[in-house]
Amino acid sequence: MDFTKIWNDICNYFKTNVWNIVWFFAILVIGIILIKIVLTLSRKMLKHTKMEKIAQQFICTILKFILWLLLVLLLLSRLGVEVTGILTAFSAVLLAVGMALQNAIANVANGIIIISSHMFKKGDYIITNGVEGNITDINFMFTTLITPDNKKITMPNSTLLNNNVTNLGAYKKRRVDFTFSVAYESDVDTVKKIVTDVMASNGKVYLDPAPFCRLKVLNASSIDFFSNCWCDNEDYWEVYYYIVENVYNEFKRKNISVPYNQLEVRERKDIVTMPVSGKGLPKRVEKVREPHEESTMASLTKLFTHKKKDNNQKAKQPKKNKSEAKTEVVKEAKKEATSKQTKVNKRK
Repeated sequence: MDFTKIWNDICNYFKTNVWNIVWFFAILVIGIILIKIVLTLSRKMLKHTKMEKIAQQFICTILKFILWLLLVLLLLSRLGVEVTGILTAFSAVLLAVGMALQNAIANVANGIIIISSHMFKKGDYIITNGVEGNITDINFMFTTLITPDNKKITMPNSTLLNNNVTNLGAYKKRRVDFTFSVAYESDVDTVKKIVTDVMASNGKVYLDPAPFCRLKVLNASSIDFFSNCWCDNEDYWEVYYYIVENVYNEFKRKNISVPYNQLEVRERKDIVTMPVSGKGLPKRVEKVREPHEESTMASLTKLFTHKKKDNNQKAKQPKKNKSEAKTEVVKEAKKEATSKQTKVNKRK
């Protein structure tokens, strides 16, 4: 290897491309400074918006990637490298990666929608697709829930957008609904007063709007009262259990009966007699049916069957002489004639 020749080529390149090299470093320094300035201004502008922090970070990351990509392309073009081929190859790589990661890209896109539209936030209690719990984390790929029994559930963002989501923590106040069933002999005004007094006795229950209780349904074995009150979202379950327990105690204290299904079992000691009609089964009486002519096809089938049976029997029996065969034929003819005459006499 001729190192002298290589060194001469390098020296000649720097001599003939001095201005290109100067422009290369100038573009590099100016580009780095501009990228830092643009990113700093972008972060400050995004902080003054109501956008979530994770969305701000995502936008800054995308912007940073685009700016650095433009700077690299400018530097390569300044060095005389063909940028068109690089862009084509880069586009092909992006397309292949996009096809392979289309589900992940869909989750990212849905994550951007969820975060930018403020569907729900960290700490909200949601119910979706048979799952419920408090949101502990939202990113561009997944949303993490903690269930009431302390289980961690990680759901793809696409699942959230493709299903109905009930957000129980969207608002500060929440209504607590109840249905109380009492016996028909209970006084309606007394029941309403007991329920509303119990609700008003809890300091976490709002007095405006006031607690509500009215008779709603007349059932077969009870009358049902619908009632509700309002409280803060975080106090929902505490208020719910407080009202149920205290309403039950007040019903007992005021002798309000709560109906429930009952099953009564009695032992029978009397002698059961079953009525019987008739003296038993009658004797069978055969029905007299008129003779009917068989169809041609049935007659042929019957004849063919009889002939086949006769041939089989004859094949099994030993051979007889002619005189014995004639005697048997005469006997069968006489027997058949006698049976026919007997049938005719019976009919008459």
